[in-house]
Amino acid sequence: MIKNLIFDFGDVFLDLDKAATKRELERLKITDFSEEMLQKNLDYEKGLISSEAFISSYCDLFPQLSSEAFRNSWNAILIKFPEHRLRFLQKLSEEGTYKLILLSNTNDIHIDWVKEHIAFFEEFRKCFDAFYLSQEIKLRKPDPSIYEYVLEEQHLKPEETLFIDDTDENTAAAAELGIHTWNIDPKTQDVVDLFEIKKELF
Repeated sequence: MIKNLIFDFGDVFLDLDKAATKRELERLKITDFSEEMLQKNLDYEKGLISSEAFISSYCDLFPQLSSEAFRNSWNAILIKFPEHRLRFLQKLSEEGTYKLILLSNTNDIHIDWVKEHIAFFEEFRKCFDAFYLSQEIKLRKPDPSIYEYVLEEQHLKPEETLFIDDTDENTAAAAELGIHTWNIDPKTQDVVDLFEIKKELF
């Protein structure tokens, strides 16, 4: 029996255009993404470097790039948060049947954008019993340690827990620990249909 619901943020609640940042940077003639740069992106998601140092690392490599242009390109991935998903989550929170947890790979620049552009972000956050952002806990999916951390912190049993995420490798890693998963397809599925699509678990 499922008692705990762990949700990803992007492409579960917040619509993303995952190709947008690369596309916008290419418009600025930035096409060579070295392994070092890609690693720096991951480190930034784990909160291992500051936003200022992260932006500077790109601007130093590409003199044509301003801090503002980089921020705009970096945030191009973020699209919108349909309000019907907030209402769905609020209903779940009010009913109190499940422990609600958010677990997201994100970063401070993206969260700053969300706070500025999503008027109900604090209402959204208050729906959760625990709210884990990768840059705050210094862990990121799909590293097994991030799931182990949440299970331990919240005293969860994997067999009583459902994890919803749009990325195959993230749900696969959770499943390895015995957590039930829904690898949601944001193009054809909506989180509000959770109890219909995964009805066999409830």
